[in-house]
Amino acid sequence: MAGRTSKGAEKVTKNTAAEPAGATPKLLSGGNPQIPKGYGDAPVQAYIAAMPDWKSEIGRRLDALISRTVPGVCKAVKWNSPFYGVEGQGWFLGIHCYASYVKVAFFKGASLHPLPPGESKQKEVRYLDIREDDPFDAAQIASWVEQASRLPGERM
Repeated sequence: MAGRTSKGAEKVTKNTAAEPAGATPKLLSGGNPQIPKGYGDAPVQAYIAAMPDWKSEIGRRLDALISRTVPGVCKAVKWNSPFYGVEGQGWFLGIHCYASYVKVAFFKGASLHPLPPGESKQKEVRYLDIREDDPFDAAQIASWVEQASRLPGERM
């Protein structure tokens, strides 16, 4: 919640060095890479490199687009998913691999215009599911990323 943190909540901090990568990451159910929790670009790049098949290219495109759109974006891998945030504001976006698509979660997506297409059980969250043959609308995704980065983020 904007402006409030619960006991144990973490704030988004500047990128820090990640621990050295180990063996090839295991793929969890649905093909999501199992990557150790870490802050900074290195664990996010390890996650992207471990994304199976065509999903790795989508991961690279999303990461590059987010990094261009939000200079100085903070990155982390938590719960086997990359997170993107703004220092002092919180996390605004997460990515997760599924068997047939890559899910982009906009944590305050209900405030974006136009709304990302995927609904959530959580009132404020909206999703964009990208499948192998879907067009990659870089301009629309960049618009959502830019809008999302200006909103109060989530403390996780």
